[in-house]
Amino acid sequence: MRKNNNQPFKQKNNEFNSRRTANNSAKPTRRPANKKPAAPVEEAVVEEQTDFVIGKHASLETLKTSDAKKINKIFLQDGLKADFVHDVVKLAKEKRLIIQNVPKNKLDLLSDRQNHQGIILAIAPFEYASVDDIFAKAKAREEEPFILILDNLEDPHNLGSIMRTADAVGVHGIIIPKHRAVGLTSTVAKTSTGAIEHIPVARVTNLTQEIKKLKDRDLWIFGTDMAGTDYRKWDAKGPIGLIIGNEGKGLSPIVKKEVDQTLTIPMVGHVQSLNASVAAGVLMYQAYNSRQPLV
Repeated sequence: MRKNNNQPFKQKNNEFNSRRTANNSAKPTRRPANKKPAAPVEEAVVEEQTDFVIGKHASLETLKTSDAKKINKIFLQDGLKADFVHDVVKLAKEKRLIIQNVPKNKLDLLSDRQNHQGIILAIAPFEYASVDDIFAKAKAREEEPFILILDNLEDPHNLGSIMRTADAVGVHGIIIPKHRAVGLTSTVAKTSTGAIEHIPVARVTNLTQEIKKLKDRDLWIFGTDMAGTDYRKWDAKGPIGLIIGNEGKGLSPIVKKEVDQTLTIPMVGHVQSLNASVAAGVLMYQAYNSRQPLV
């Protein structure tokens, strides 16, 4: 049974074949002129096994906090005079990392023309945590679990921004679905400005079943809905899970059925909706206010 903890009411191929002559004498197969040879298998594997951290803040945070074994190479723009270059060189020497000076167009290509600020790290793929890891983090802090659940969020910028705020307010971890949702990417890492190194993210196959398991572990589950309770009345003390819906569709109906209480953010202007990361930020800070009240 879940403890109440003074929570509000419960709502819950054809492959190109060689041709042979009629007397069955073999002729050498020719590659069609318009086809390019396939990339070597080794190169493809390396590409699949590499992620990038893009930009100054995210790169510095990764260099400071990540194991050197996770960082394959540092790409630094030729002739860069930025202040942070000294810190990058110092950290690279400490961790015995390779710095490769490259022209700006190389960084533009690697970052798909994002604002790389002259630095990109090639790293091992971003690692996902388990749900148990999230609970372990809360236990290590001697705090009631505060878990964010993202229902099919699609925009990597939103995920990165949410991670940044989640780190600021003390969220212990984030749960995302494995399919039809954004995962951990270089864009997420850059937008999070380093928070990706501190917030565990668990990826699950069935989000609804995972929410049920969270409830069995005494979490109260909250979600957003236009007809919900004013978020300013939200008592977020105790073990909680907060669900943020898809950018365009909100909470999926099957997920909404598992919510104990819905919350709404009042709006008095002409635009009656908020960006998912903005709404998540408002609610996370209300939870922080409730869990960490002024004395």
